[in-house]
Amino acid sequence: MTDGYTGADLVTDALESYGVDYVFGNPGTTELPIVNAIAESDLEYRLGLHEDIAVGMAGGYAQRRRYHAHHDESVTPVGVANLHIAPGLAHGLGNLYAAKVAGAPLVVTAGNHSTDFRHEEPILSGRLADMARQFCKWSDEVLDVAALPTMLRRAFRVAMTPPTGPVFLALPLDVTMADTDAEPERLGPIPNAGRGDPVQLERAADLLTDADEPVLVVGDGVARSGADAVAAAVDLAEATGARVHGEILSCEADFPTAHEQWVSYLPTSEDHTATLLDTDTICFAGVSTNTTLTRHEKVLVDPDTTCIHVSDDAWQVGKNQPADAAVVGDPGLVLQDLAERVEGRLSDAVVAERLEMVADVTELAEAKMAGFGEGDGDDPRASKAQLVDALERVAGDAAVVDEGVTSKYVMLNRWDLEPEQYISNKGGGLGYGLPATVGAAVAEAQRDDPRNVVGFIGDGSYQYYPHSIYSAARYDLDLTVVISDNRNYRILKDNTLKLMGGTEDDYEFVGMDFEPAVDLVANAESHGARADRVETPDEIEGALENALAHDGPDVLDVLVHD
Repeated sequence: MTDGYTGADLVTDALESYGVDYVFGNPGTTELPIVNAIAESDLEYRLGLHEDIAVGMAGGYAQRRRYHAHHDESVTPVGVANLHIAPGLAHGLGNLYAAKVAGAPLVVTAGNHSTDFRHEEPILSGRLADMARQFCKWSDEVLDVAALPTMLRRAFRVAMTPPTGPVFLALPLDVTMADTDAEPERLGPIPNAGRGDPVQLERAADLLTDADEPVLVVGDGVARSGADAVAAAVDLAEATGARVHGEILSCEADFPTAHEQWVSYLPTSEDHTATLLDTDTICFAGVSTNTTLTRHEKVLVDPDTTCIHVSDDAWQVGKNQPADAAVVGDPGLVLQDLAERVEGRLSDAVVAERLEMVADVTELAEAKMAGFGEGDGDDPRASKAQLVDALERVAGDAAVVDEGVTSKYVMLNRWDLEPEQYISNKGGGLGYGLPATVGAAVAEAQRDDPRNVVGFIGDGSYQYYPHSIYSAARYDLDLTVVISDNRNYRILKDNTLKLMGGTEDDYEFVGMDFEPAVDLVANAESHGARADRVETPDEIEGALENALAHDGPDVLDVLVHD
């Protein structure tokens, strides 16, 4: 044991100086210097029983804290996770991927073998930085304690600088145990993505002015830019008379869905989306996942359509469609500038004519979506629509973390979600939503007036990491998890029919049904939660009210039909 000041001490001091309060992790031998240093610091360690749970908790925490940071400059919206060498990092890659696609600012570290020992190929060895690189903005290893202050500062700056995302650093034992007299380097202010190229802005304003039927497609980059950015999207829509859609796989509230110019989220159905995007001019703002799940036969956007791209991520500009105007900058600042440039160029009559077209498309979209999620009315279990409607009535102001999968679009199309209310699993791989709910609850507990936290999780998703609930119980977090339980992988059955045609009677659906069913109530109780099964629609609201009134983690297993 050393009495000196070590690399591990420097790590914890740097985290504290950068405004970090929590480290999410699952410890191992190569992480012991860091874990012991945390014990001697003001940081709090949040244990996950699996490394991917730790990364998921850090991701959900970062996504909620980002919203808080929009209103409080003292908040550092970074999730920090500490994993255990090569197998532990491998375990965490699923939710590292999820954090990447969600743009969650994370700093993920893992211990590693001492640099002078690796030639013996000890157990747990691996090329850590290479493993993490494809899912990170920057992935590296600190090979000397002298480099530690600069690399830690760089990690936080890279994670928080738009486009935000995860960073990985490997920390060898000989680095974290080495004595040092270095101090953490000052972080400095984090820039936004700027206001964009004025020439491109003016061109975009001209194109929106000259359009016949402009469409605004808002992506999650808008919500990440802040509530002011969502307001700027509204200003631009109103100034141009554009109809508004959310990008395919929208996972944040990027536009108020109660607004008269809002039409719908774009579905993964290529036919429906191609129809909605059949227009002369489209402005894609903050978009990143606007494509189908599998190969589409027809183009989603006609090659002759005029496209305006706005993003803080240069990679997304002109990626899948040519950009006739390309603005790289903060989506909120850019959209507000565009609204101001267009304001006054269009007569009231032109705007009114465009709004009439919006109303016509809205009517068609609503007719197409009528009954969506209601299913077979003869089934005694709740429909997904009934579950979502009950959730909105009882918990309409809650902070929602969603991994409902086939229930996702039911929620998006029935619940008028407000900015900063909703996050979902944008990466698509199961197992992010439940730990992210726990992380979001950690973040909300830091606020003076915390919101209720509701995790809306499909039963298939829940069973990836049901032991996430242990962390919620261990740290006495107040959250409610609602399981949309149809006892099968419905998304795979739907995709089977889309890919290969036919009807359900044509397939055995191997590995897609939970028979026998898992007792999710007993499972949740075994991990320390209060749990209940809800078998009929009439029971949902009362069970929800009881769960929200109860302090601590609650799990409601709500049986639903397809």
